[in-house]
Amino acid sequence: MGIEFVKGHGTENDFVVLPDPDGTLELTESRVQALCDRQRGLGADGVLRVVPNKLFSGSGDGWFMDYRNADGSIAEMCGNGVRVFATYLVDAGLASPGEFVVGTRAGDRPVVVHPDGSVTVQMGPTRVFGESVATLGGVNFPGVAVDVGNPHLVCVTDVPVASLDLSVAPGRDQSLFPHGVNVEFVNRLSPTSLAMRVHERGVGETRSCGTGTVATVAAHLHLLGLPTGSATVTIPGGQVTVTIDAADSTLTGPAVLVARGELSDAWWASR
Repeated sequence: MGIEFVKGHGTENDFVVLPDPDGTLELTESRVQALCDRQRGLGADGVLRVVPNKLFSGSGDGWFMDYRNADGSIAEMCGNGVRVFATYLVDAGLASPGEFVVGTRAGDRPVVVHPDGSVTVQMGPTRVFGESVATLGGVNFPGVAVDVGNPHLVCVTDVPVASLDLSVAPGRDQSLFPHGVNVEFVNRLSPTSLAMRVHERGVGETRSCGTGTVATVAAHLHLLGLPTGSATVTIPGGQVTVTIDAADSTLTGPAVLVARGELSDAWWASR
């Protein structure tokens, strides 16, 4: 038998889902890179390994999202990935529709899988921890540093985000972001509507970034002097809604499973 996979996306941020109920898959950097390669693999922005919480952390029921970036590096959290992960659990009969909890390296994330296929994720608290600058094409873009379980630099700008070249990683402050950073470029369309593009660490530009949309709304509200609020964020892959509360945040958007199949044992062994 080959190795089972499912392909899915959340607002066109796409993932390979690898069910691993026994915790036996050896997910090396080279295998993740090959899986995510759009010419020699399945093509994806990341890999979601489905592991029982008790096998990963030694305790607890439910399932853990072992998330890897396309370059094979381990990441703490992925908002779009959690939505796809939760949708897979329901589709596979591993969880019932409605509310349940997904384990991540950034902590447990309660989710609600709605009848219309959208998923709401409790993303945890957001924390603004400074200001910095991203450099792109020789231009400095001032930004707000936000922690959403992983690091972000949100740059609100009047430059139309559609005009930016994100094929190269923006320059960053290495001392503030020693392990890399997701950089969001944002236009305000209205007080409750934003447009965003993102360059994700370890991946490059993606069609969407769940934690990035949460960081974007948190930074937007911070710059307005507002502790709480909500906004819709339009990304190249669609639209999501984010709410920031005093001690939590939520992200609501679609998740779609598009294909399933088996990886060749020989292909897997050669990577």
